[in-house]
Amino acid sequence: MKEVKAMINGKQVKVGAGTTILDAAKTIGIKIPTLCHHEDLHSSGRCGICVVEVENSPTLKRSCCTELADGMVIDTNSKRVRETRKVLTELILANHPDDCLRCVKNQNCELQDLSREQGIRSNRFPSIFKRKEKDEKSVSVVRDPNKCILCGRCVEVCNEVQTAYAIAIMERGYDSKVGTPMDMPLSGTSCINCGQCISVCPVGALYEKSEIDLVWEALNDPDKHVVVQEAPAVRVAIGEEFGFEPGYIGSGKMHAALKRLGFDKVFDTNFAADLTIVEEGTEVVNILKEAIATGNMEKLPVLTSCSPGWIKFIETFFPKLINHISSAKSPQQMFGALAKTYYPEKANINPKDIVSVSIMPCTAKKYEARRPEMRASGFQDVDYVLTTREFAQMIREAGIDFANLPEIPAEEMMGAYTGAATIFGATGGVMEAALRTAYELVSGKPLEKVELEMCRGIQGVKEAIVPIPLPDGGEFPLKVAVAHGLGNARQLLDKIGSEIEKDGKSSYHFVEIMACQGGCVGGGGQPYGSTIAVRARRGEGLYKEDRELPIRKSHHNEAVKKLYEDFLGEPNSHKAHELLHTTYSVRDIISGKSK
Repeated sequence: MKEVKAMINGKQVKVGAGTTILDAAKTIGIKIPTLCHHEDLHSSGRCGICVVEVENSPTLKRSCCTELADGMVIDTNSKRVRETRKVLTELILANHPDDCLRCVKNQNCELQDLSREQGIRSNRFPSIFKRKEKDEKSVSVVRDPNKCILCGRCVEVCNEVQTAYAIAIMERGYDSKVGTPMDMPLSGTSCINCGQCISVCPVGALYEKSEIDLVWEALNDPDKHVVVQEAPAVRVAIGEEFGFEPGYIGSGKMHAALKRLGFDKVFDTNFAADLTIVEEGTEVVNILKEAIATGNMEKLPVLTSCSPGWIKFIETFFPKLINHISSAKSPQQMFGALAKTYYPEKANINPKDIVSVSIMPCTAKKYEARRPEMRASGFQDVDYVLTTREFAQMIREAGIDFANLPEIPAEEMMGAYTGAATIFGATGGVMEAALRTAYELVSGKPLEKVELEMCRGIQGVKEAIVPIPLPDGGEFPLKVAVAHGLGNARQLLDKIGSEIEKDGKSSYHFVEIMACQGGCVGGGGQPYGSTIAVRARRGEGLYKEDRELPIRKSHHNEAVKKLYEDFLGEPNSHKAHELLHTTYSVRDIISGKSK
């Protein structure tokens, strides 16, 4: 690659051609402030905060989208640059509400940080702010246009990364705004509730609909028995809220914190992840065996079903493929159904007195919990869903010193889990966990090497052929695919749809899709600052826990075996289907409503 040389603040820099001034400056330890820029998205230069002075140039250059050229002499901190940045920041503040202390992003706000770094204590421009109505109709995402600074990050992640097309920049000039088609609430659009817009928003214009007060109310009610589950991805992210590095395995402290918050029973979604693998794995194996025996591949591929944003996406944009979705519910919903059937039966508690709470990395889980299909117990199976961020807020409100908590396990009954369950939170983890079990169910032979590297990594779409030994001595070449981020999933689904339309079958047999980049570790409810690099480190934390656990295959989980012996009978039994399986429906592509 061709290299270019330049001078930045008197220091020589040498980088590859095509590198922006912003990124070049980082290589020599020079920080240029930004606001609209996000390292995982395209640079738009909308805000202008990153301007620098280039010798012999009549105008300042936006460093996030200007490539470094040979011989450039750049000043990132001249008087002209500093004054321009301050003016631009003050103009943004002039059209922004002055309520930082009450804002959900207080102390996590990039505009607040920028103002502090520039020493802004007053504003030379009069306020032109006019209050607008919030959109709070979605069960997952609140949109507050009063806080929006038109950086465009949310629009890019929705339209380019997730391809959900729920929001766009409307109007022009001073009237520009981030809006929805026909000014509908998000709940009336093709929004999939993934919350990736929240993850990239630099201010408080987008945030999850909080259920903290409702959970506190339940915990303070002596007549309620409150149980809680926590998703795999939460344990490698919750520590970030309290000073730990991404990927720190906080399982034990997480359980301890929940006990101190007052939950009556602390279980773990990982138990239900193992259960999901047994149910989904059995389903896949049965379909696969039938296909091998008859030569009829029409029911393949089987598509995983544990990511609710992905499920709403396929219902909306790929209705012809709905019959390929596994009928197995997500771990959250399997746990919710058992929390109000199996658990109260064993604990001799009236299920109407049970409040089921889940801690999730995902804002779409709030939506999933309220789907009409998720009432297998006769009640709403999961009553309240808290994001990782909300969980952290409750810990702070309770004055709990998370860093110094002891490590304790979850309850054994629905808290024991294997390494296969914990990797659910990383892209490819569900596939890897399923293959660990499916391989043995089909072949009858032990899988000696459980690390299936072909499923791992942050590549958008991964494909592999896994040779599965058959009892008759033959071998079946199982073709699998893994996609994360719905833009990547769309490409894969287009291919699958085209194959089926052309040949009546697809070349794939089993496909995992996760709505968010990186998988659940990158969910819309995770701690702020969730870049691809951070998500990868969280994923590594899950793989580390997997390596350290004594049992690494879901069908070897003794608590799951006992569940079948005492309650469900066998995998895919009639009772299991009643409680743990479901169906999905076609949605209108404009409104997102079920047809």
